[in-house]
Amino acid sequence: MDDSPDIFGNEPEDDDAPSAAELEAAGQSSMFGEPAPAPVAAPAPPPVAVPAAAAQPYRVLARKYRPQTFAELIGQDAMVQTLGNAIKRDRLAHAFLMTGVRGVGKTSTARLIAKALNCVGPDGQGGPTIDPCGVCEPCTAIAEGRHIDVIEMDAASHTGVDDVREIIEAVRYSAVSARYKIYIIDEVHMLSRNAFNALLKTLEEPPAHVKFLFATTEVDKLPVTVLSRCQRFDLRRIPTPMLAEHFARVCAAESVSAEDEALSMVSAAAEGSVRDGLSILDQAIAHADLGGEGRVTAEQVRDMLGLADKSAQRRLFAAMLAGDGAGLLDMIDQQFSLGVEPLALMRSAMELTHRITVAQLGKSGADAISAEERAEIDDWAARLTAGQLHRLWQLLLKGHDEVRGAPDPLVAAKMALLRVLHASDMPDPGALVRKLEDMVANGVTVAATPGGAAPAAEAAPAAQAGPDWKGLVDRVDHSGQLRIAQIMHDWVRVIELKPLELTYALTPGYPGDPSAEIREALLRATGERWQLNLRTGAGEGEARPSLREEVEAAKEADRAALLRDPLVEAAFAAFPKAELIDEAAEARVVGQGGKSWNRRA
Repeated sequence: MDDSPDIFGNEPEDDDAPSAAELEAAGQSSMFGEPAPAPVAAPAPPPVAVPAAAAQPYRVLARKYRPQTFAELIGQDAMVQTLGNAIKRDRLAHAFLMTGVRGVGKTSTARLIAKALNCVGPDGQGGPTIDPCGVCEPCTAIAEGRHIDVIEMDAASHTGVDDVREIIEAVRYSAVSARYKIYIIDEVHMLSRNAFNALLKTLEEPPAHVKFLFATTEVDKLPVTVLSRCQRFDLRRIPTPMLAEHFARVCAAESVSAEDEALSMVSAAAEGSVRDGLSILDQAIAHADLGGEGRVTAEQVRDMLGLADKSAQRRLFAAMLAGDGAGLLDMIDQQFSLGVEPLALMRSAMELTHRITVAQLGKSGADAISAEERAEIDDWAARLTAGQLHRLWQLLLKGHDEVRGAPDPLVAAKMALLRVLHASDMPDPGALVRKLEDMVANGVTVAATPGGAAPAAEAAPAAQAGPDWKGLVDRVDHSGQLRIAQIMHDWVRVIELKPLELTYALTPGYPGDPSAEIREALLRATGERWQLNLRTGAGEGEARPSLREEVEAAKEADRAALLRDPLVEAAFAAFPKAELIDEAAEARVVGQGGKSWNRRA
């Protein structure tokens, strides 16, 4: 009878099951720590297996592998050393400012500093340390974001002065359970001007138990008054090889197989940001799983990111240098059909040119993704000259600008690369100059005159030994004696010029004797004393024209030769009142009232 169901059809209760009072006592104990009465001993039911996905939701790699110690913070050794020395010497600043591009660890560094300052060690007796234990209550609470004395504020959503007033009111009270009360303000540049002004006094003289940690990507927007009150750390971009090594460790921890070339592509696409790289790697792992093999390959990453095939880039570059126009156009069409933008083709060619140029300076293609690429870069660096590479860079840069602004980027890219192709076999300007100099030195450019007569250049006597008058005038001019150089150029007619001796006459119209001034000018220009002899009267007939007279005579001879030209003579015959005007000699004269006219010089 006792085991039969009751009148409602319910099974009788098990006498060994805990009562409602016992269940309530157990709940009170779990919530408030009160001792619960020991329940009646009963065999425990087997534990129900909870799926891992239900117990722990998936966290993206950028959050899962956020550095928890300074040893895990990559690429910021200088900052870690500075903080470590400051902690050891008890020279901690009251405000720290972390700045840098996205994803290099600014907020993570702020949390690590909060851990380092509040860590008490596993035994609870430790002090500030650059190596926080990660197991004590302050470390675990800060890592989980629930420590009552570490306040994180997003300045992007708390920009007003009222938010800062709350901080100012709260800093007067000591920390509840930690050594320091720490305020972490992310994107601090988003605070308003009034908010910054309200924070200045507290930021300059905070209580001893308060530390401020600021993080920003745009440090230029911070007032100078705030910058001067903070100890600033500029977090650097992470180098691509270091990122690749870090991503390899992440893949090993995730039990994911990845090719080195794929990791290099991910690192290059991250542009120095760890968070960006981990996000791309997360996507690449998901993309690889869809393939069924579970391996991150370079081809998959290339397709995912829309990058041009590195080997295709090198083949296109080789066709451009070899002058293979048809092959070049075929490869451009092939890359365009695969989704590679024309502008990306130009950028890849420019990048390859830059890497070859750097390899010429002794930095071999160590950052190359594969050994094949490294060998080709070294080969091009050995075969191409620096002048060719710089000319190639200028042509590609001009083509890049044209493609970016062209109505049809594909056509513009083809024309730009074909222009580079045809310019690749042009002689180098320096080599061309040297070739012309050699031809002149060997007499190749000297043409024979009719009748077998010697050319005028050969018939002319060799240059006279001794000083050159025009050279002396130029030396005086270059020494800064412009007035004396002008006198020597315009008024002096040389009769005889010997080493340290000048016999001359003056052009009619010059007043006085400039011998003393010319002698002093030659002394300053040459460092030697000259003897000057001024001749007048009968001796003037032996004098050569002055330099100015020679220039005017040459111009007059050119004008006379031009007038003898049959075409000019025909023009004057057709237009008897025509005048021959030298436009270079005209001067623009502006009169009163803004009127202007041309005056022939």
